[in-house]
Amino acid sequence: MMKNVLIKLTTCSVVVLLCGCSSVMSHTGGKEGTYPGTRASANMISDDETNWGTKSLVILDLPFTAVMDTLLVPWDLFRTDSSVRSRVEKSEQQTKMTNAVIPPAEMSAP
Repeated sequence: MMKNVLIKLTTCSVVVLLCGCSSVMSHTGGKEGTYPGTRASANMISDDETNWGTKSLVILDLPFTAVMDTLLVPWDLFRTDSSVRSRVEKSEQQTKMTNAVIPPAEMSAP
């Protein structure tokens, strides 16, 4: 009896831990908006460079990723992004704004 419960518990734990892989991977990086794992999975399915073995695993994981992304919507909406990528993008936007205000120096022909 105890052995059956342990086997069922282990099986359920493994299934839960292996589900939503795309969602977990997408949420460990910078802020990518809502449902980043689902979008990444959909992109992999539609990509011609992805092999059939990977596509089958992604198709199997897609419903679990969508559920995980749905559970993480509040996190996506309220988290602040301090990744290196976001800091570089913010710096580039500030540089563009500065360059738009300051006109380029005129070159005089000798």
